[in-house]
Amino acid sequence: MQKASGQKPLGRTSLKATALGLGTTAIGGLYSATSDAAAFETMEAAWDLGVRFFDTAPQYGNGMAEQRLGSFLKTKPRDSYVLCTKVGRLLRLPREPEGEDAYYKGTPPERPVFDFSYDGVMTSVEESLRRLDLDRIDVLHIHDPDAHYAQAMDGAYKALDKLRSEGQIGAVGAGMNQSEMLVKFARHGVFDCFLLAGRYTLLEQGALDELLPLCVEKQISIIIGGVYNSGLLANPGAGAKFNYQEADKGLIDRALQLERACLRHGVPLKAAAIQFPMFHPAVASVLTGARSREEIIENDALFRHPIPAAMWDDLRSSGLISPQAPAV
Repeated sequence: MQKASGQKPLGRTSLKATALGLGTTAIGGLYSATSDAAAFETMEAAWDLGVRFFDTAPQYGNGMAEQRLGSFLKTKPRDSYVLCTKVGRLLRLPREPEGEDAYYKGTPPERPVFDFSYDGVMTSVEESLRRLDLDRIDVLHIHDPDAHYAQAMDGAYKALDKLRSEGQIGAVGAGMNQSEMLVKFARHGVFDCFLLAGRYTLLEQGALDELLPLCVEKQISIIIGGVYNSGLLANPGAGAKFNYQEADKGLIDRALQLERACLRHGVPLKAAAIQFPMFHPAVASVLTGARSREEIIENDALFRHPIPAAMWDDLRSSGLISPQAPAV
């Protein structure tokens, strides 16, 4: 059983993240439009549950998630929460109208343009501060630089390192859906935290091989996103998504095996999925991308659901999770 308001430091910084954080893809309109009122209600419910760690990005809702989060956080004492956003995408109007965004619905017309250069990152930070309408950002992540490693290190990292050395931000991170490049970042830069989405979950523990031990060694905190692997661990079955695509039969069968094993111990699969990452010493927080007040309340309840140690032993002994995965 976890507690949403429990806190861990982010790397060697003075910043602390609550065990349960709120990600803002859903309140930015991911897959379906969300109203201002529903978004505000979701954030207020998270706050009431003790959540003080908030993650956003220019890409989420093409600026709308940052605007909504900033409007909400302006109602709270500035030193009472930790705010993360990202760099690597500038929001610009396309030369020709493009219609509705492929992923974010009910959003402004701007679209993200990759830019991991030093100047592009400095511009991105200025524009994020304007959208947020807050005095500072606590954590800045380099956002999904999969095909841009060299520019990310030569440009984005140097910009963020400068902002950190000047005290304008508290922590430098990178957010990705893969662990391999995060290993390179950890070896060649001074990072405080990484946001790892979908690669350390009940279904997939490849990050145990190199990234997580390295982060323990270097005191780099891990923030976990995508604990339900795009929905497969929330509702396994035909049509379930994995990595934003339709899951294949093998993955669905494995998720169903996990579900059956959890239920034998009276534990919902979602409770096991949301709690599992927090047992690793590198992990500081799990982000939940709630869309509504009801979802964040449910996620908090799942985060606190009692889980017997015997269930984790069962999952390890049956090969459903890695024997190296700490889960006690």
